[in-house]
Amino acid sequence: MGDIFRELGHLFLQTVPTVIFVFFLFVILNWLFFRPLTAILRQREAATSGALARARQQSEAAETKTREYEAAFQSARQEIYRQREAARQTNLAEREAALQKARAQGEKMVQEAHAILERDVAEAKAELERTCRPLAEEISESLVGPGALAGGTEGSRI
Repeated sequence: MGDIFRELGHLFLQTVPTVIFVFFLFVILNWLFFRPLTAILRQREAATSGALARARQQSEAAETKTREYEAAFQSARQEIYRQREAARQTNLAEREAALQKARAQGEKMVQEAHAILERDVAEAKAELERTCRPLAEEISESLVGPGALAGGTEGSRI
């Protein structure tokens, strides 16, 4: 067992310079390579996460503005619909008033025409009465003879 410890001690002594060399290499690499690389990676991470945070904020701001724009657009659209409806109601009221006026004028014209027609009918009856009496007397005289109806038909109408 003593030989094993002696051999292990001898191997340990042979590896000490390699271990020291590896340790110095680690320290030098850490100081020259890994520290600057780690610092650059941290800066890169900070810049990336900062850019992502700014992008999220800008995205949220854009979404907010989009919602505001859509709300304003919807409000404007509703206002246009209200104006259209008001104009339509006004036009309907004007149309209804024009129709009522036209109906009243038409009714008045019909009444005037009816009155004129009744007057014309009355005049025609009166004229017919005036022209029929002498014609009837003439026909009676030609059928019965002159003077035969002179006493009995004066007051009667034909």
